[in-house]
Amino acid sequence: MMNSLGIYFHVPFCAKKCPYCDFYSGSFTKKAAEDYTAAVIRNIRHYSQPGTDVDTVYFGGGTPSLLTAGQLSDITEAVRSHFLLSPEAEITLEANPSTLTPEKLAAFRKTGINRLSIGVQSMVPEELSFLGRSHTPERAEKAVLDAHAAGFENISCDLMIALPGQTAESLAASVNALAELPIKHISAYILKVEDGTPFAERDVQSILPDEDGTAALYLGAVRLLAEKGFMQYEVSNFAVPGYESRHNCRYWLCQDYLGIGPAAHSCFGGKRFCVPSDTADFISAEHQHTEVTDDEPCGFEEKAMLRLRLAKGLDLRDVPEHRRDIEKKIPALLSAGYIRFDGNAISLTPEGFLVSNSVISSLIFS
Repeated sequence: MMNSLGIYFHVPFCAKKCPYCDFYSGSFTKKAAEDYTAAVIRNIRHYSQPGTDVDTVYFGGGTPSLLTAGQLSDITEAVRSHFLLSPEAEITLEANPSTLTPEKLAAFRKTGINRLSIGVQSMVPEELSFLGRSHTPERAEKAVLDAHAAGFENISCDLMIALPGQTAESLAASVNALAELPIKHISAYILKVEDGTPFAERDVQSILPDEDGTAALYLGAVRLLAEKGFMQYEVSNFAVPGYESRHNCRYWLCQDYLGIGPAAHSCFGGKRFCVPSDTADFISAEHQHTEVTDDEPCGFEEKAMLRLRLAKGLDLRDVPEHRRDIEKKIPALLSAGYIRFDGNAISLTPEGFLVSNSVISSLIFS
């Protein structure tokens, strides 16, 4: 892993913006997608490292499944030409169920994409309507089944928790419906109302479940997912063992990744940097403009915080110079039920994940 790299492509297009989303994206046009693809390939050439093994590629967004199979293939082939794309590389495409057809899925699979992350969010019609999603539960189910028929074995679905009016029963209905499908991974996110979104303007925050209600929904989902074979490996991520997202694990393990596209972030070449959220600028520039956000990344505090997001937690043998200070704080957190400690590794319980920011802060900073 010492000389390996993950590459993230931010695809900044959506057919329709969801009212809760604060990720950068704009309207899709065929011309913009063509120009974006050309700019991505220029940037791959700019960052070219023929001796570097790329073992994860991730198309995120936005709605990457709006790109054609040809455009995705051109990008993947550029990676192959300017890096060493591993034959076993995990290549993920985020997709909206409404954009997927059997024909598109078959074409996507032929490009070498071998993992799909499908934005289902809920299998309850009223919840999908509230979220502004354009698909129905039936459409989401068909997208997953079509993807499996097209040869995708590694399929992930997104699920949202703590929606207004969501009950233990409605959340269980979504989990049960997803668990019946041929998927290997579920990302389950607690709804957060972000500034500047339509949900913020509508004051959706005032109708969200309270802290106790949110906790009950989250913990219930964790238990049910485990019963269905989806084991928690990160705060919001659950997988059939062996199907954890290899690309996203790079972030939590402080491994190198290169981000290409407007609003993309990188930890690459010993620095963290980001690209301005401006599609026109990205398309017109010979290579993407970047701003350094951290010129000494992955120090102790950052590594420890990221490791504690993972169910495996932080092994104190990896940080011997900080062990004594951390061990002083363990008893109180153990007593509260927020952590587990086996004598070497500290890991958060599901209850600890609910208040992870304060637990991690207590362990690392106080």
